[in-house]
Amino acid sequence: MATFINDASHTFNEYLLIPGFSSSECIPANVSLKTPLVKFRKGEEEPAITMNIPMVSAIMQAVSGDRLAVALATEGGVAFIYGSQSVEDEAAMVKRAKDHKAGFVTSDSNIKPDDTLSDVVALSAATGHNTIAVTDDGTSAGKLVGIVTGRDYRVSRMAPDLPVKEFMTPLEKLITAKEGTTLKEANDIIWDHKLNSLPIVDDEGRLLYMVFRKDYEAHKQNPNELLDEHKRYVVGAGINTRDYAERVPALIEAGADVLCIDSSEGFSEWQKLTIEWIRKNYGDAVKVGAGNVVDADGFRFLAECGADFVKVGIGGGSICITRETKGIGRGQATALIDVCKARDDYYKETGVYVPVCSDGGIVYDHHMTLALAMGADFIMLGRYFARFDESPSNKVSINGTYYKEYWGEGSARARNWQRYDLGGDKKLSFEEGVDSYVPYAGSLKDNVALSLSKIKSTMCNCGALTIPELQQKAKLTLVSATSIVEGGAHDVIQKDTTPTVK
Repeated sequence: MATFINDASHTFNEYLLIPGFSSSECIPANVSLKTPLVKFRKGEEEPAITMNIPMVSAIMQAVSGDRLAVALATEGGVAFIYGSQSVEDEAAMVKRAKDHKAGFVTSDSNIKPDDTLSDVVALSAATGHNTIAVTDDGTSAGKLVGIVTGRDYRVSRMAPDLPVKEFMTPLEKLITAKEGTTLKEANDIIWDHKLNSLPIVDDEGRLLYMVFRKDYEAHKQNPNELLDEHKRYVVGAGINTRDYAERVPALIEAGADVLCIDSSEGFSEWQKLTIEWIRKNYGDAVKVGAGNVVDADGFRFLAECGADFVKVGIGGGSICITRETKGIGRGQATALIDVCKARDDYYKETGVYVPVCSDGGIVYDHHMTLALAMGADFIMLGRYFARFDESPSNKVSINGTYYKEYWGEGSARARNWQRYDLGGDKKLSFEEGVDSYVPYAGSLKDNVALSLSKIKSTMCNCGALTIPELQQKAKLTLVSATSIVEGGAHDVIQKDTTPTVK
């Protein structure tokens, strides 16, 4: 006979936090949102990767491209670039994100001396870059012969077919640095000579990297940005349980810092085989998360397989219809509480802490704080990030209102059959996701800042200055349907705050 769990499973919206004592130290400016991304052993100073904010982006076509990876890492989180594309295309996305700001940046705007002003204008329009390296062969590794910036030409006063060599700043007038120059030394040169950029060349004069003043200034403006040991953005990537032998090496070569198996249900031998292959070929050097699961048994299985973090959630996403079509899943809050208890038990038994990622079920910003209080180390968000400028989807106007397209990986549009793979035919037999729109919300930076301010404020109300302290001090209460109604504006006629256009 089947096992019956008679307790109802609950969602985030059915819980509230009860305020705790707030000392005078409990102000948002003092709150730290640092959190581990990957597992670590008791006694270690810190995990291999620690995030500055508890946010990662979902492994979805409509969410996580290279632009969002850069924007999210700038704020202190990690994007997992979607894997439902060719190995080559995903690796290229990872590489673009890793190269976007490295301190030492491989130049991706290059031109030959015999090219023309028209070529310069077209290249600048295509890349958005105003600094273009002139090399003998027009590649990023060619012999440097000059630099072209917006100060070297005026389109209105120069012929379109004028060769680049006629108006570029030639090498003999440039200040360059040799291979082996440290980032600090490069920035000192930039500041001492009032430069906007500094080319780094080898002994033969071949261009290796560019160092930009704006990158130094951007770092000062974004103190939470998440960088690797080479000052490059930390970038994640999704993999599946079919082509990992080809995909993983390509992603690691491209510079991916952490991988995650993208699957709707992770309590399976397919995930075990994938992790075993990674450990056999890379040991613990390659970090890989796994999931999704909804109970203690699923967590322990993946932890014992060697997962670096475990994702929790089946059917709770806004575009997911797995529960409707297959009848599997669990309320996100209940699933998270169960798994986080299993994580803590596993840590006590083994001394290994395996972080838990809550994936799905976030409707309002305060749900993020609830997820953290219930034990999540970080949160994976899809719809939330799909609304922003930096997501890969199109912005469309419908009846005068802007929206962003947002579709599930289990939809006919995505056709990500690998995510729902059960070892059968290589196809999506039926849909487990929908194609939709979400209201356009502007830039990632502004919205993330607002959401984090709410999280920090609520943590202060609970008397907590760190996520572990929140989890220790939090008091949560179930609420009735009537209480949920009471929690919003009610029994009033709200003013229309829509501006009137005259």
